[in-house]
Amino acid sequence: MERFGLIGYPLGHSFSASYFTRKFEAEHLDCRYDLYPIEDKVKIGQFIAQYGDLRGFNVTIPYKEQIMAHLDRLSTDARAIRAVNVVKRIHKPDGTATLEGFNTDWQAFAETLRPLLRGDERNALILGTGGAAKAAAYGLRQLGIKPTFVSRHPEQVTSRSVDKDEKPVPVVPYDALTEDMMQSHLVIVNATPVGMYPHVEDKPDIPYELLSAKHICYDMIYNPEKTRFLDLAASHGATTKNGMEMLIRQAELSWLIWNKADL
Repeated sequence: MERFGLIGYPLGHSFSASYFTRKFEAEHLDCRYDLYPIEDKVKIGQFIAQYGDLRGFNVTIPYKEQIMAHLDRLSTDARAIRAVNVVKRIHKPDGTATLEGFNTDWQAFAETLRPLLRGDERNALILGTGGAAKAAAYGLRQLGIKPTFVSRHPEQVTSRSVDKDEKPVPVVPYDALTEDMMQSHLVIVNATPVGMYPHVEDKPDIPYELLSAKHICYDMIYNPEKTRFLDLAASHGATTKNGMEMLIRQAELSWLIWNKADL
C-alpha cells in the first residue's frame, strides 16, 4: 500500500482525507491518505523521520513556509513563492531518498480566478501575508495583475518579492483601504483563516460599503461555503468565489506530482 497524508494544525476542517479516500476507492487504488496534526513546528522533523514510508504529503497552515527548512530541493515556483504545499519523496538509484517541495496553490488559484476576470482588473488586494497569500500574489502576477498585501501589522512584515524578476510586493495596513484604494483594486483575496469554521461570524476588517459590481472577491476558505466576507461582498454586488474549486484543483495537481517519474 502506498501512503500519503497532510500536515498542519488544526486539521479538523480538512477536506483532503475524504477527497483522496474517495479517489482511491473509485479508482481501485491500493493507497491511503491520513491526517497528521502537528501542534509545534519543532516536531516537523520528527514527523519526517517517523513516516519515511510516505510517498508524499500535503502541507497546510501554519507550516507552508516552515517546511522548507526540512526539504532537499524546491521547485522553481516554490522557490519563488517561498512556500510549499506539496512534498514528494524522490527515490534515487542508490537507494536513498530526497524530499522535494512544490507549490500548486498558485496554479490552482490562478486557474480558478481567470474565468471571473473581465479584463479591466489591474490591481489586487491580498488580505494576509502568509504562504497562501504569497501563492496568490505569484498567481496574480502570472495573470498580469499587480498584488498588494494587507496586514494588521505591516511593520512586522518583510516585503519580499514572490518572483525574482519582480519588485517586492507592497504591504499596507487595513486603515489604508481608502475609497481610492478600493476603487483601483478590483480583485480582493482573503488569504487568511478569518471566517473559517467554527468562527463563521468573523470577517476581515475591510470597508465593505466601498465594494461594487466591478469587484471580484475571492475567499480561499471553503468551510463554510459562504463566509461573512463573501456574503457581505455579494450584498454590494461583487462577484464572489470560495476556495473549494481551488482546493480540488490543488489536490489534482498534487496527485500528478506524486505520480510523475522521479527526477
